[in-house]
Amino acid sequence: MQGHLSTILLGIMALMLLLAAAGDLRSREIPNWLNGAIALLAIPFWWSLGLSPWPDMAVHLGVAFGVFALFALLFQFGFMGGGDVKMIGAVSLWLPIGAILGLLIIMSIAGGILTLAMLVRRRLAKSKERIAVPYGVAIAFGGLWVIAEPFVNQFA
Repeated sequence: MQGHLSTILLGIMALMLLLAAAGDLRSREIPNWLNGAIALLAIPFWWSLGLSPWPDMAVHLGVAFGVFALFALLFQFGFMGGGDVKMIGAVSLWLPIGAILGLLIIMSIAGGILTLAMLVRRRLAKSKERIAVPYGVAIAFGGLWVIAEPFVNQFA
């Protein structure tokens, strides 16, 4: 039963990531209720995996807080939006340490490609307006990549 529950919760997580990406594309905002739901659903996910409160869940909380703090610093300098920072922290709650590194790498590559595409679009339109990169799309892409990888890559 626990294995099925974790798969169902990962499916819900994937849907929430898609919803966040769509919302960020549409309005350049990721709703707080959605980031909160992603964060709170990590708790039953941990339970479904059989993690113990100490040290397993505590390690997840600590690492996710560290990721959140790092991106909050980037927010302070204007490099990230607040919803993006909350989203990356919430997604980090779901992942083991090694997977977080993968998330950050894939997210960075996707964010760079997205930014380049937006720069090209702005250049072709001969626009001077500032680009607002919907970085929630890159975070969602990285999160989906990392949670799908064990299902897709049977050799890992």
